[in-house]
Amino acid sequence: MYRFSRAIYRELVDDIIDGSSPGTGGVSNREAVLRACEHTVERLGRDRYSFYRPARRLILDIRPYFPLAAQARMRCVVEHYIASADEFLTAQLSEGFDLAGHPLACRALTRRSVPCQRVPLVHNGYCPSHQHLADEADQRLLASASRAA
Repeated sequence: MYRFSRAIYRELVDDIIDGSSPGTGGVSNREAVLRACEHTVERLGRDRYSFYRPARRLILDIRPYFPLAAQARMRCVVEHYIASADEFLTAQLSEGFDLAGHPLACRALTRRSVPCQRVPLVHNGYCPSHQHLADEADQRLLASASRAA
């Protein structure tokens, strides 16, 4: 998955404002953008079902490091590569493996608080027995998104 974050960074590196921004603890703007890209792609791979609008989150994180004239291009690049990463992740999950090559398991816990070992459905990460949990999680996610908007 790092190939997507590095691709975003390589496309945008020439547009980043030189130097470091106040409040970053001396971290250069380029390093801050690279870290934000990597964090977003890692979270997309690790926590994709509860990561609401990852492209928008990344755009908001790295926007201060670009001049106003370059922000439209930055937005297009980020949206393109995050969509590509999501497609890759969907294809990987449909084969039954996570990004590390481990077999997928349901996100739910059993009554004994042990992780469910059944194979999940690709669209929400829960097995057929735990689909009711997916519906509840979707409702919570929609409620939190409407409060944030």
